[in-house]
Amino acid sequence: MNDLLRNIPSVTELLDAPAIQQLLVSVHQDVVVSAAREALDLLRSEILAHNTHEIDMAALETSIIAKVNQVFQSPLQSCINATGIILHTGLGRAPLASEAVQAMAEAGQGYSSVEINLATGKRSQRVDAVEQKLLRLFGGEAAAVVNNNAGATMLALAALSGGKETVVSRGELVEIGGSFRMPDVMKMSQATLCEVGTTNKTRAADYEAAIGDNTAVLMKVHCSNYQITGFSQATSIEELVEVASRYEHVSVVDDIGSGALYNYAEFGIGDEPLPAQSLKAGADVVLFSGDKLLGGPQCGILIGKKSAVNKISKHPMMRALRLDKTILAALNATLNLYLTPDPTKKIPVLQLLSEPLETLQQRAAELAEMLAHLPNLRATAVEDITYLGGGSVPTQEIKTWTVSVDHEKLSHDDLSEVLRTASTPVLGRIKQDEFRLDLRSVFADQDKQIFKVFKSI
Repeated sequence: MNDLLRNIPSVTELLDAPAIQQLLVSVHQDVVVSAAREALDLLRSEILAHNTHEIDMAALETSIIAKVNQVFQSPLQSCINATGIILHTGLGRAPLASEAVQAMAEAGQGYSSVEINLATGKRSQRVDAVEQKLLRLFGGEAAAVVNNNAGATMLALAALSGGKETVVSRGELVEIGGSFRMPDVMKMSQATLCEVGTTNKTRAADYEAAIGDNTAVLMKVHCSNYQITGFSQATSIEELVEVASRYEHVSVVDDIGSGALYNYAEFGIGDEPLPAQSLKAGADVVLFSGDKLLGGPQCGILIGKKSAVNKISKHPMMRALRLDKTILAALNATLNLYLTPDPTKKIPVLQLLSEPLETLQQRAAELAEMLAHLPNLRATAVEDITYLGGGSVPTQEIKTWTVSVDHEKLSHDDLSEVLRTASTPVLGRIKQDEFRLDLRSVFADQDKQIFKVFKSI
């Protein structure tokens, strides 16, 4: 055994191997040395455990290379979303337009006038990059942008209601993704939560009865990820504004969540509140996401009256939540697309939603025929329904076409895993004991990629 241990090569010997030398051209030596030591420790443990072991230099080199590759691997990978859920939170919600991606690259590769007014040479505010376009598209007097809508909610309440009361309906104390609950967000803002009404019914009179000297905000939260039906009643933003108008010290904050700008009714999706409607009703501040129905990068957008937005923008928490230059560039590029005659041709979320059902049917039939020619596979085009996702309109169905796939040697769960862990991950869904690829969330140029992934397995 001692002879075997003595025969273990040194790190220096391993680094001199041609394959490792080639690796050192593109990888820092410390990373390679660490991988070599790990491989040698493993070899030494195996020799001690089994009393005998052949030292295979080629296998050692392969092990080192594999360990180095692991260092550079990331769980963040580009995927093909065949789940049918267009705003899939686990897959990054809205895919960005190519113009937004290009704008991010240009902003990130060099220096950008993120806080300098080039005309005057003086310091500017980051929101200047997008404020005028936001106001043109949505209305309002002033705007601010932060890293996400939960941040927008926390910041708005901290600035307008910190140390004072915020009145909210019990039926609107929602839990958003990742177990983040509205009461917890409010607590972090230092606002005192005052619940009114009941789970299923809250009237304008309930809000008014709760107003006192310490009340600062009446807040409405759009329940985008669930719906109460039947014996229910909610107070409209118009009613809330009317109540607040009788009290000089009370503001109205409307957290509408998804932030639809385009009219989604033509895609069969209704009941999503529009920022413009809330602003027209007289809300002091409207809050919504940039990466949902707007189809832009992850951010939280605040629009409203100048007095309220200025107070929010000057709060110390703004610095902790502000956007970096690349997200600002992507948001600006996305807003530019809404100023074109037909945003559906450029914004991916709108492209996917506006894809005609007949086109999806034809694509599903063609992909099914291609897959059916592969060994061990049966594939059929099947009409189906899906949902928008991202906490938006959870009860409204969207018509779609899918490809139902059956593998003779793999269960649906096994097939799902194989596709999910492929070099180009493909994520589908299992429904009615069938594995399905939903083309509503697949771009047309990805159909051939899906076929190549199936062919490779």
